[in-house]
Order: sequence, then C-alpha cells, then structure tokens
Amino acid sequence: MRRYTLRGEPRAPATPFRIPYADELNSRQLEAVTTLDGPVLVVAGAGSGKTRTLVYRVARLVESGVPPGQILLLTFTRKAAEEMLRRASGLVGGSCAQVAGGTFHSFAHQVLRRYASEVDLASSFSILDRGDSEDVIGLVRGELALDRKERRFPRKQTLGEIFGMAVNTGTTVADLVATAYPHLVEELPDILRVYARYTEFKEAKQLLDYDDLLVRLRNALAERAALAARLGRQYRYLMVDEYQDTNVLQADIVRLLAAPHGNVMVVGDDAQSIYAFRGANFRNILGFPALFPATRVVTLEQNYRSTPPILALANEVINRAPHRYTKNLFSERPPGEKPGLVQALTEPEQSRFVAQRILELREEGVPLQDIAVLFRSSFHAFDLELELGRRDIPFVKRGGFRFIETAHVKDVLAHLRVVANPSDAVSWNRILLLLDGIGPKKAGEILGVLAGSSPWERLAEVRVRGASAGELARLAELLGDLARAPSPGEQVSRVLAYYEPVLRRVYRDDYPKRERDLEHFAAIALRYRATGQLLADMALEPPTDSVGGILAAGDADEGMVTLSTIHSAKGLEWHTVFVLWAADGRFPSMYTVSDDADLEEERRLMYVAVTRAKDLLYLTYPIEIWDRGVGVVLGKPSRFVADLDESILEPIALIEEDP
Repeated sequence: MRRYTLRGEPRAPATPFRIPYADELNSRQLEAVTTLDGPVLVVAGAGSGKTRTLVYRVARLVESGVPPGQILLLTFTRKAAEEMLRRASGLVGGSCAQVAGGTFHSFAHQVLRRYASEVDLASSFSILDRGDSEDVIGLVRGELALDRKERRFPRKQTLGEIFGMAVNTGTTVADLVATAYPHLVEELPDILRVYARYTEFKEAKQLLDYDDLLVRLRNALAERAALAARLGRQYRYLMVDEYQDTNVLQADIVRLLAAPHGNVMVVGDDAQSIYAFRGANFRNILGFPALFPATRVVTLEQNYRSTPPILALANEVINRAPHRYTKNLFSERPPGEKPGLVQALTEPEQSRFVAQRILELREEGVPLQDIAVLFRSSFHAFDLELELGRRDIPFVKRGGFRFIETAHVKDVLAHLRVVANPSDAVSWNRILLLLDGIGPKKAGEILGVLAGSSPWERLAEVRVRGASAGELARLAELLGDLARAPSPGEQVSRVLAYYEPVLRRVYRDDYPKRERDLEHFAAIALRYRATGQLLADMALEPPTDSVGGILAAGDADEGMVTLSTIHSAKGLEWHTVFVLWAADGRFPSMYTVSDDADLEEERRLMYVAVTRAKDLLYLTYPIEIWDRGVGVVLGKPSRFVADLDESILEPIALIEEDP
C-alpha cells in the first residue's frame, strides 16, 4: 500500500525584518520605504513625516542585506545627516554608523581628497572657507589696484557672492551682474578681471573654495568614466534629502552618481523651494522623472502638524501655482479654528493686535516659546519690535538684523540726534565720516570747533579744501532745516532726501535693499509727534542671547516669542503663527510681481509660512500704507489670499476701544 502524506498549511517564510514597518508608517510612507530598487521621487508635503521616511528607508536597506557602506545619504547640513543615521541606528543597531552620510560639499571633499591624483589635484590641496575666499578676493582686488579709497569698487564680500551665485546657477558672471546687480554693470570689466585673477590664484596655489568642490566633483564624474563607475559600485543606493533645494551642480552630481545603477531616492517638496537667492532651482525636482524615466513617484500627503482648516488654506495657496506636483494635504487631527485675515487700519494697529493677542494666548496657557511672528523681510518687524518692547514681551529675532543695528538706520538717526543733542560727539563723528574726503583726523578737528548751541551754524564756516567744503555746507544746511522741521516725519523725510546719494556711495553694493529699509523707517517716524520719543524708542538696547538672536525687554525666564523671516523658519513649527504684512506689494514684494519665476517663489514662501502653524494662524496687514513717493496708499491683502472664500480664511476687522 502506498502511503500519501498530507502536508499542513504552507508556512510563510520567516521575515528578515524585525521592524514592524506596516505598523510604524502610513501606506504612502511604507511604499517609499519598501521600494528599494530603481529611481524613486518622494514628494513630501509639509509636516508629512519626510525625515521619518528617510530614517526607516535606511533601516530597511540595512535589514534587506545591503552593506551600510554602500548607502550614501546626502543632506544640506551635517546635523541633519547625523540625526537621521542616529535614529536609524536606534532601529537596527550601530551598523548604520557605517552609512556614508553628509553634505554635498563634505562628500565632494572626501572623493576629491581620495582620488586627487586622478582629478589633477595635489593630495595636499587646501579648502577655502567663505572668509578665506573673501580674503583671497580682497588680495586680488588690491593687486589690481581696485581697493583705492577714491573708488567705490564692490567689496570683497559682494564679489564673493557674485562669483558663487554664477557658479551655482550655471550662468556667467557677466549675465549675473546684468540681471541681479544692474547698478554694478559699469564695473563689469574690472569685476571680470578680479574673477579671472581669483581663478588663476586658486589654481596656482592648489586652493579650492566651496563652489570648486562641487564643480570639480561634477566634472570628474562627467569626464572620467572609470572613476564614475567605481563610485557607482561603491555607493549602490543613493538618497538625497531636500532635493528641491539643489542647484544645477548638485542635480548633475546626483544624476552622474546614480547613472551606473539607477538606485536613487530623492525626497523633497517643490512647494517649499524658497532658496533661489542661493542658487536653488525648484525645476530640479519637477524634472527628476525626465532624468530617470522609470521613476516611481510617491506623494506624502498626510500632515501630522496642522489642523484641517490650516491645511485647507495651505492647499488653496499652492494649488494656484502653474508648475507643481499635485498633492492635497490632509490631517486626522480634530477640526480647529479657521485661519484669520486681520485687517488693521495702520501698521501700529497691526502691531498692537499681535502684541495683545500674544498676551491673551499666554493667559490661555500657550507658552511664549510656542508663538511665532513670521515675515517676508526683516524690516517688516521693526514696528512690532517696538510694541513688544513697550509691553515687556520677551522675544528672539532670527534672520536679518534688528532695526536699530543696521548701519544705514544708524546713519539716519545720527542726523536727528545731533539736532536733538548738539553735544552728542558720537553721532557727530558718524555723520562727518559719511562725507566724502573726511577721515577720522579731519572729523576730530571739525568737532573741536563745534562746541556750544546750534553748532551747524559754525559748521558752515569751517574751511576745508576740495569737495569736502561743499559736503560740509550741505550738511550744515540740512541740520539747520531739521532744527526748524515741525515733526519727526518731516525730519526723517528731509534726512532721506539728503542721505540718498550718500547711501548710494557708501553702500554701493546693496543700496537698493537699504533704501527699502529706510522707506519703512520713514513710515514708522510718521506715528511720532516728538523727535525725543522717537529717539528714545530707537535707543532701547536689549541684551543679545547666546545664539545670535535679539531679546526684547521683559522676563525671558518664561520663554520668548520668536520673530523670524520665513526663510529662517523653514522646518520649524509653532502652536500659533502670525504672518505679518500679508499685503500686496509687501508679500509678494512689489519688486517680484513683474517676474513670473520670482512671483511663484513668493507663493511658495507664503505656503511655507502658513504650514508652520499647528493650531492657530493669523495673517495680518494694514490698509493705510505710507509710500515715500506718493504718501499714504490703500493696502490690499496679498494676492495669494485676497479672493479666498470666508470658509477658508475668515476676515477679522479690528475695533479700537476708547481708553
């Protein structure tokens, strides 16, 4: 008799994975994490767990048997790479420490150092940091006799910015100056001479600046097939964070590194590409599937940060962008309060609303450190800084300079101070040194004869040679006018008219930006009836914290409100967010509306601002805006939110109560 053995139910093979990925990740994150081979684009909406996805994918690769040394994780900060690998090690053990992780620049340096002889470099080549690069440019500038005092040639810092931006955007220095620095076009021949000599100097001395690291690596990968193949075998799995912030060089490096195997995952959000001023090109992420035709696109849309009403506004803002990946952020958090569009009569009223609401939130139990005020440009917060100081609300400001610390504002204030206090030798010295041909020694001699009341009358009698005589006469005339001006607003207006040519001469490299700051200062001055009060408010000197922020008056023990440019706030979150100056012409800036690319970057900036809020969001703007050229103009809400339905963005009108 033959025997037939019945077998039991087939068993599933033992899983090699100890991490319960399906329990730890949502379905989209799981898809991204478990797609190991081939090109993958993860479009990660704001607050959708992008970092978590990267961490778990590193763990999945290691658990799948990929040697950690064959995984390369490129990020934009060393801290980000270290944090991701630390978290991955917590999941699968210390082997993740062998994963190659770091910034594009650190990876380029490592490769170039290791294969120096193959890329025509001496193994002893040196790296120039930003300060070193500027020093070399300054040296070259001096060699070419372009540092003479009588000539206002661009500073070494400005030249470094121009050279770096040209490299990182894949354009020429000439084209960049024509488009981004048109006020320097007449200096272009000499700027090109400096650039050529700077390049020669580095090559002769075996020096590489930060931009050279990327250029040299890109060129090596493109021109040396054997080296490219070797690196392709060594790094079989490539992952890139914040891909929307890559420039053309970095995108080329990713393409060339991944060419041998195609195993590349890039993670980013086209809607959060806001660094074009650094050379970032958001079209890199839009064009990724064209570079890698087999790309699997995974969209992360579940947001773990914000309430549904805040996400509804964010979706409305970004869905009007003409070029984007379609996604719709959603949240499983309970519904919350609708975002508010706060219409104030004036900028001071806008500031009073923000300050009062902050105090109310504190009473409601929201810690001050969980509140942020965001703005497109640093000067948009100047008036609010004063208001917070009056109410003893401690704050830290990030991104840009505090109002009274900017050199051009200090210059304007110095003219007011010498009229208010003729004995103010510090302010006298400052305004005298602004004059062409007046140095410290001559300024000291002039100060010696100005003692007493109305010193501007004696200033007109000071005898100096050359153009300085006319300069002193104009200054004396201005100060006499200021002494007779009826109001602080009129005084500031007269100083600005006098100061404009001085500003353009002294701060030739970036005077357009400084002019916009001063226009805003002029609007602030209009709220004052007495110059003494204006100067007193400007003279409040808060201490400085240990990380470079600025604290206002008040008890910082209970935490501080954050004041931040939107660029500096990217990646952060707060319970309550105020977006200041959400007015058309300010956000978006009037200087961007004529260029489609610039305007769309402004839209993405608004999206980033909105998505920083977890529970409460207020967009504020004044309807009376002072313009130096035409006076008071009618302010309108930002075009990015102006016509949104009240179910998305609730209008809030402020009512002033009688004291």
